[in-house]
Amino acid sequence: MKDFFFQEIWSWRAGGLALGAAFLLAVLLVKPIGVSTQFVIADGIVWNLFSDTIVTPDASAKHGYRSPNPYLNKSGGKYAKHIAEPLSYGLVFVLAMIAGGFAARRLQNPTAVEAPPAAAPDKLAAFDPPSPQRCLAAFAGGLLVLFGARLAGGCTSGHMMSGMMQTSLSGYLFALGAFAAAVPTALLLYGREG
Repeated sequence: MKDFFFQEIWSWRAGGLALGAAFLLAVLLVKPIGVSTQFVIADGIVWNLFSDTIVTPDASAKHGYRSPNPYLNKSGGKYAKHIAEPLSYGLVFVLAMIAGGFAARRLQNPTAVEAPPAAAPDKLAAFDPPSPQRCLAAFAGGLLVLFGARLAGGCTSGHMMSGMMQTSLSGYLFALGAFAAAVPTALLLYGREG
């Protein structure tokens, strides 16, 4: 009975099908999945703690709130409303992603055999094993990815996965751009043998 509580490591096919099913259910039942906007909302929530003018009620606004910040005021104050009333689908979704990842790792079968990690190429030796330098590089990379996602108007899950599922041209263009940047970067860092 103990093994019932542990999950097995899924194959890439099973994981891909489960991910596709989750995206399809989200689109059918709630709305397309996208998470990078929640970072903007989180920033706005913190900003709102220190300024009582960044989000104000406005009965004439489509969503009941307005902001002097043009980005937060988009779509009739939609983001301003999420800042004023933070408990929303998007925030719960992001928190559930974090909790789900933690739970999945904790429930992973400890007897499952995992392949040993490959040795890092010479170009990445400074980042292996995990060190403060590696953590700082990962954090800086995450900031760049987030900046790019907001510049593009959405993240990988919103543009590429949800967008392509809905046959959106921007989703296909985003995927093309992501792979056009990722493949040369991987070749530069890992080489053809990596």
